[in-house]
Amino acid sequence: MASLETTYFIQIHPSDNVLVALVDLPAGFKVKFNTLTFDIIAPIAAKHKFTIHDLSEGNSIFMYGVLVGKASEAIPAGHPITVDNVKHAAGGYQLGERKIQWQQPDTTAFKDKTFMGFHRKDGSVGTANYWIVIPLVFCENRNVEVLKEALTDKLGFKKTKSYENEVDGLIALYKTGKSIEDILQADLQNTAAATPANKLFPNIDGIKFLNHDMGCGGTRMDSDALCGLLAGYITHPNVAGATVLSLGCQHAQISILEAEIKKRDPGFSKPLVVLEQQKLGTESKLLQEALKQTFAGLILANQEQRTPAPLSKLCIGLECGGSDGFSGISANPALGHLSDLLVTMGGSVILAEFPELCGVEQELSDRCIDIATANRFMGLMSTYNALAEATGSGFYANPSPGNIKDGLITDAIKSAGAAKKGGNSPVTAVLDYPEKVTKPGLNLLCTPGSDVESTTAEVASGANIVLFTTGLGTPTGNPVAPVIKLSTNTVLFNKMPDIIDINCGTIIEGTESIEQAGARILHYVIEVASGRIKPKSVELGQDDFIPWKRGVSL
Repeated sequence: MASLETTYFIQIHPSDNVLVALVDLPAGFKVKFNTLTFDIIAPIAAKHKFTIHDLSEGNSIFMYGVLVGKASEAIPAGHPITVDNVKHAAGGYQLGERKIQWQQPDTTAFKDKTFMGFHRKDGSVGTANYWIVIPLVFCENRNVEVLKEALTDKLGFKKTKSYENEVDGLIALYKTGKSIEDILQADLQNTAAATPANKLFPNIDGIKFLNHDMGCGGTRMDSDALCGLLAGYITHPNVAGATVLSLGCQHAQISILEAEIKKRDPGFSKPLVVLEQQKLGTESKLLQEALKQTFAGLILANQEQRTPAPLSKLCIGLECGGSDGFSGISANPALGHLSDLLVTMGGSVILAEFPELCGVEQELSDRCIDIATANRFMGLMSTYNALAEATGSGFYANPSPGNIKDGLITDAIKSAGAAKKGGNSPVTAVLDYPEKVTKPGLNLLCTPGSDVESTTAEVASGANIVLFTTGLGTPTGNPVAPVIKLSTNTVLFNKMPDIIDINCGTIIEGTESIEQAGARILHYVIEVASGRIKPKSVELGQDDFIPWKRGVSL
């Protein structure tokens, strides 16, 4: 990518015929670019794009060196591209030559670096130590909630920050006869977080409760995939043990879950409590048994302790949400450099969100280590898009209103920037949801572009840390894997410091290179993986968990 030598605009790739505004450009602003000189015709907001040549209707538009759209009408040089004058278009793809030679980055700064993790018997290493409680079917959600109410506070795991005092203030205003207008104008006291209670089990990071709305009533494919997803969490390196509640008659049977666990960890030996309500009888009997057996499991889980582990034991999920026009030139390529660093050191990274790889299929296919891997990637992409089109949509419909408002007007523009998170290394494996990562290097995982569904899936596949870039601000987290938020711009970092951990707006401002930012992020990851820093998503208890109903979500 071109360097940010100007404070006004940037050409991302030498073959691009649009420039990205780095600041608001007024009408009449004179652009001098290479041998070209022209005026901005209409005001262009930062993050948006404008043409450098006159385009006729049907002409191709290129960004990141790939086709990202077609002009739907004549567009003069210096005019912004919008949803009104550009339509989605992306290049085709086919099996090509292997392009797996790449320049590995210098990892000297990370030589002999380790993180303090929880070593599991299957050889994986956790960055945290959680107990999870899971319903096999939505019918058990209430019982899971009862266990949550019973266990979290008493064992010292309850999040102490609440707004109860603010509600007390509103009640007081109401009782003293204040009007609605007075109440709406009131300055409520912002309650500071109380000191958390002492945990009974200090080596356990928490008990997490993974409610969902699946397990029965849908397709057998969905319930089988759910069992695979839940097995991914039960066998996850950040999980010390699990309690599973089953009703008994649902599609998602205990036997299917057990088979999926064995598939992922043939020697599985973690504490596992599995209870079926229709066998036990009363709700009281089920819950009392769950409490006793879970408590016994927690005693065992508390025996685990952090010890040093090489960085090769890190498996990083790469995610983006609330993306903007800066995502593909700041935070995402910074993660790309981090990915290359980690892959060079023997670690694993997961690039998911297949609808957001539309338009870069050829490059990623060519980077697959062998023909079988390339064919699997192309097959999953084409099948997924066909399923989406069969429901009346397609990858072209992926950009959200927020994406469009901030400069990502076609799926191909969004995708070309999103793919930068994966860096430049060869693709070592292509996984279908909810398969597990078994190879080091860059793994492509078929998931929707929906933030929470994709993050949920990446963790099930083995990500023990998730790096999540955002340009608009997204409060997503995960029950068992720390999710680190990175802003694409400094304005967002300053506006939403309660959910953002790292600012990558320094790249836009020219005070830090992509490589410097990537290395800085990796140092931060090591601290989080060691338990020395808790990212904002963990502090706020953002435990988002949504299984994917195949083919429904983009």
